[in-house]
Amino acid sequence: MRFEKGMKVLVTGGAGYIGSHAVRRLKQAGFETLVLDNLVYGHQAFVPADELIIGDLEDRDLLARIFKEHEIGAVMHFAAYAYVGESVTAPGKYYRNNVSSTLNLLDAMQQAGVLHFIFSSTCATYGEPQVVPIAEDHPQNPINPYGQSKLMVEQILKDYDKAYALKSIRLRYFNAAGADPTGGIGEDHNPETHLIPLVLDVALGLRPHITIFGTDYLTPDGTCIRDYIHVSDLADAHVLGLEYLLKGGESQVFNLGNGSGFSVREVIDMAEQVTQKKIAVVEGLRREGDPAILVGSSAKVKAVLGWNPQFADLHNIVSTAWSWHQKRFGASS
Repeated sequence: MRFEKGMKVLVTGGAGYIGSHAVRRLKQAGFETLVLDNLVYGHQAFVPADELIIGDLEDRDLLARIFKEHEIGAVMHFAAYAYVGESVTAPGKYYRNNVSSTLNLLDAMQQAGVLHFIFSSTCATYGEPQVVPIAEDHPQNPINPYGQSKLMVEQILKDYDKAYALKSIRLRYFNAAGADPTGGIGEDHNPETHLIPLVLDVALGLRPHITIFGTDYLTPDGTCIRDYIHVSDLADAHVLGLEYLLKGGESQVFNLGNGSGFSVREVIDMAEQVTQKKIAVVEGLRREGDPAILVGSSAKVKAVLGWNPQFADLHNIVSTAWSWHQKRFGASS
C-alpha cells in the first residue's frame, strides 16, 4: 500500500524536544500527525491537544486500538529514555523502555500492515571513536546501556525488514541543539544535561556557573569538541527520510551531524556573544568516557536524501536556543 502526502504519521514521543519539532515539520510538509506520549519527559503544550494520545508503549491494547482506529501510514519513533549516566545505574529501565516497548510498537505496526518506520538512533552506538569524522560504517561498540539499547533496536529493524519487509530509516544523531526559530517549542529537560541550555541557565542567573569537565584534551583549547546539529535540521532529515521510503526506498542508516565540531570553550564564548552576559566558568576534571572529539560525517545523508542543514552556524544554534530559553524560563534584562 502506497501513501502520499496527507497520510497520517504516528509520532511516538512527539511531545518531547526533537519529536515536537518533527511534528511541526511534518505538518509543514503536508502530513497529518498523531502523537503518542506518556509525558514522563514530554510537554503537553508542545503538541496540539486534538492530536495527542497520552499513553505508554507498554500498553499493547492501546497500540492495537490506535492502529485500528486510525489509518496510520508511517511511524516516527522518538519515545526513548536518553540519560547516559542513568542508563548505567538503571539499565533495566532502558532495556524495557527502549527495546521491549519498541518491540511492542513494531509488532503492532506489523499486524496493522504499516511498513514505514523512522527511528531516532544515536552516535552513542559507535562508542569510542576510532576515526574522526565518524562515518556510518564505523564499528559500533557502545560503552553504555543507552547506546546498547539503540543498537539493539537497529539490529531488530534489520531483522524485521528481512522477515516482514518493514522499511526503516535509522538516524544516528550527534548533539541536538537550538530551538524552533519561530518560537513556541524548544529544549526543556528535567534534569537538564546538555551544554547549551546549561550555559544559558548561567546567563539567566538560574545557575551560578558552568563546569568544564576537562581542560587538558588534545584539542586546540584543551576542551572537548562536539558536533552540534540544530533541532530543526534534524526534523527536516526525518521528513526527507520518510519521503524517501514512501517513494520506494530501501532501509538505510544515516548520521546526522554538521561534519564539524565546536569546543566547550567555543560554545561558552558564543553564548557570551549572543546573550551579552558574562558566563562564570569552573574548571573541573575529565569525566570518564568522554572522548576528546566526536564529529560525524554527514556526506551520505546529503548525497542520498539531499539533506541541506539550514542552521549549521553555531551563532544560529545558540541564538535560537537563547530566544526560547528567555521565553520559557524568564526573560533577563
